[in-house]
Amino acid sequence: MADLQDDLRTTAAAGEFDDLAEPYSDEAVMAADPYEPVSDPDDAPMTRAHAILAAHPVADGYNGLPWALKRLSHYDLEEGESTVDTDVPRLRRGHVGALFWSLHLPDGLDGDRAVGATLEQLDLAKAVARTCDEGLRPACTAGQVADARNCGRVAVLLGPAGAPAVGDSLGILRQLHFLGLRVLTLTGVSWASDAGLTRFGEEVVREMNRLGVIVDLSGASAPTVRRVLSLSRAPVLCSRSGARALRPHPVNLPDDLLAELGAAKGLCLVPLTAEQTGPTVRDVADHLDHIRAVAGAQCVGLSGTYDSGSAHPQELGDTSCYPRLIAELLRRGWDEADVALLTWGNVQRMLRGADFTARAAQQRREPSAATISELDG
Repeated sequence: MADLQDDLRTTAAAGEFDDLAEPYSDEAVMAADPYEPVSDPDDAPMTRAHAILAAHPVADGYNGLPWALKRLSHYDLEEGESTVDTDVPRLRRGHVGALFWSLHLPDGLDGDRAVGATLEQLDLAKAVARTCDEGLRPACTAGQVADARNCGRVAVLLGPAGAPAVGDSLGILRQLHFLGLRVLTLTGVSWASDAGLTRFGEEVVREMNRLGVIVDLSGASAPTVRRVLSLSRAPVLCSRSGARALRPHPVNLPDDLLAELGAAKGLCLVPLTAEQTGPTVRDVADHLDHIRAVAGAQCVGLSGTYDSGSAHPQELGDTSCYPRLIAELLRRGWDEADVALLTWGNVQRMLRGADFTARAAQQRREPSAATISELDG
């Protein structure tokens, strides 16, 4: 395996998400922290939270900023933008080191309209990253995410997008990946339904593994989740799922699926939304405690869901508020190692796993020419 890993080459994406150098390893340590802690010196957990986050920043797994910016005629994310939950100053105050920009679409868009709307969001996301180059940096791999952090930028990764964006075409999937897409949610299509994956759906997962597009299972049916866990050779994630045992939301996961996700080395990103996790920071911490206990510390991460139209718990109103959540976990006895996995390490592991799986698969497998009519017709 070591020989294979040494021989593999990295694939490239187009545009601003292309030819991104990786001068630092993904384990690199910051020489200097560009974020200034803002805390009460009398609040020891908060002070410690800032210190831990300076070394292990937040990789936020779901942020809806591209769609939120569509309604604004003018915005300035570098200086600060009060009309949205996310801007560069608040990302820095919150110690956010990486951000996944959701490309999900409003309900009702499918077919060519879904493909076109996703392409428009990709174009907007790249334009935003280009105009905020002092604070944001596009990234596709774990190494590029770490490099952005080391340069004092917030790494931006594109995705998740909804499965309707691929238009039931593996060719469109490949082009979306070429344009920078890194996460795809397997819901809202005939080939990933309540009944599970069809033969074409299985081929989509294999092609995602070959490309390095991460499978997102938030909102997917239990049969789909179980089939993907057995089929995927790369780590999978649930981009915005809490614990159903604590709050019976349909996108939250029951304990049996959480345990299976943990056994498969997958990742459950807990959303900071009042609807899914509860109205207070303590409720969010309860979900993190529960998922860590059921699935393991290597299975849990954070999903801010800011600028997605969701209401947020008290004290967690925007992207600057992560230290409050970490301070609550420290009060509950979380040690620094588990906090580091929660905020940064687990997402880095997932990105490394997806990249390595893709490199290995590309040595064995040509791009799939399968069609939905051929496999499911």
